[in-house]
Amino acid sequence: MKKIGYFLQKKQLTKKAALDDKSIFYVFDKIIKQEYGNRGLENVKPSYFKGKKLFLKAENSNWASEIWLNRQNLIDKINAELGFDEIEEISI
Repeated sequence: MKKIGYFLQKKQLTKKAALDDKSIFYVFDKIIKQEYGNRGLENVKPSYFKGKKLFLKAENSNWASEIWLNRQNLIDKINAELGFDEIEEISI
């Protein structure tokens, strides 16, 4: 399976295309499912994306703590999937 960043680079855009919220949310859901399974997908939802910062909603404090402790790992995986550094921070 090819990464979304591969297709963006293949287009050889002259200007870096800004990704919309839905694209970021799709990649986030994919990473959360890989890391935490369906439970993670049910309990952690992306809220909105603004200025390289991804805002999330967690169902309870346990999930919020889990995401907060592993936020840098999630950021790295999301950026690797996208192919470039689009997310710098995760906020819950």
